[in-house]
Amino acid sequence: MKAGFLQYNPAYLKVGQNLDEAAKLIGTADADLIVLPELFASGYFFQSKDDLARVAEEIPSGPTCRALQEWSQNTNTTFVAGLPEKAGDQVFNSAVVVRPNGSCSTYRKVHLFYEETRWFSPGNLGFPVFEETDREGNRYRLGVMICFDWYFPEAARSLALGGADVIAHPSNLVRKDCPRAMPIRALENHVFTITANRIGEERKGEERLAFIGQSLICDPNGNVLVQAGRDDTALSIADISPVEARNRRITAHNDLFADRRPSSYRG
Repeated sequence: MKAGFLQYNPAYLKVGQNLDEAAKLIGTADADLIVLPELFASGYFFQSKDDLARVAEEIPSGPTCRALQEWSQNTNTTFVAGLPEKAGDQVFNSAVVVRPNGSCSTYRKVHLFYEETRWFSPGNLGFPVFEETDREGNRYRLGVMICFDWYFPEAARSLALGGADVIAHPSNLVRKDCPRAMPIRALENHVFTITANRIGEERKGEERLAFIGQSLICDPNGNVLVQAGRDDTALSIADISPVEARNRRITAHNDLFADRRPSSYRG
C-alpha cells in the first residue's frame, strides 16, 4: 500500500485558510493513507482559552472533519489528522481517522506537552487500534499517537501489543530528538511509523516556538524510508507492506512479544 505524510506551515487560528492550503497540497494524491500534522488547521501555540474556543470543534460535525471526509471521498484515501476537539465542557488534543466511506474514529492525546496542560484535558480513550482496508481490499491495523506521546515508549508499545501494523503520528515537534527516536520506536515494536510534523514558527509575546519539520516514515527494521527537510513543504509517499510488521521473530529462538517478561517490569 502507499502511505505518506503532509508537512506544511499552518497559520494561527486561520482554519478556513489552512484547510484550503492543505487541500491544494493534497490535490489528487495517490495514497491509501496520508497523515497530517497535529492541530493541522488551527495552529498550536494558543494565546488564551478564548483563542482555543474559537477553533475547537465537535467530531465529526466540525469544519475540519467535514473537509477531511470530502478529501477522503474524492481521493479514496484514509486520512489521520489532528484537531482541537470540543466534547461537552472539555477540549481534547485529538486525532481523527477519516475513511472514504465517511466514517470517523478518534484518538485523544494522552501525554500533553508544555502549555497544552493549560488548555486541554488528557486523553481518556486509551490507545485504540483500528481495523482499516487499503484500496486493494487488504486489511491492516492502524494505531494513532500524537506528538509528545513518542517520548513515552509505553505508547507505541501499547499500540503494537494491540496489534498495530502501522502507527500514525501527527505532530507539532519542537524538540530535535524525535526524528532520531522514531526509527527506534519502529524497531523495538516492529511496526511502520509515519510521523507528520509541521514547519514554521509561532509566537506568544517574547516566546517563540520553532517547529522542526523532518517528517519521516520508518519500517519495522528501523530504516527511514523517506524524510522531509527541516523547512520544506512536502507531500511524501512510500510503498509499505503492513504484513511485514506481523512477524516479530528476532531469531529462531526469540520472539519480540512472546519473550516479554511483564512480571519483571516496574510501572
